[in-house]
Amino acid sequence: MISFENFGDLLALDIGAFEPKPTSIEGDQREAAKSLWTSADGKMETGIWECTPGRFTADRSNTAELCHLLSGRVTLHNSDGSSREISAGEMFVLPLGWRGEWTIHEQTRKIYTMVANGV
Repeated sequence: MISFENFGDLLALDIGAFEPKPTSIEGDQREAAKSLWTSADGKMETGIWECTPGRFTADRSNTAELCHLLSGRVTLHNSDGSSREISAGEMFVLPLGWRGEWTIHEQTRKIYTMVANGV
């Protein structure tokens, strides 16, 4: 039998220790993440991610990502120079092939779902 999963209060969920953000290009950024569910074939993952203020690069060449900000405020910068500010409560997609940068204005927590190329 296949049944649904429930993860409770995602704002209160302990997601572990914060570590330095490897793709940070501005600020002393730290991040933490916790995978909540992975598909049997490993091509889809849902989890929680949190990051401190600063700026970092992101590359979605091999995965698409669906995000919902639970808290915080960010600006997403496309590779063409355009950008958009996104705040808590908003949902967005980083499509397969997207490359750009994130500016985290205040500590931010998101729900993410990553889908690998070929799904």
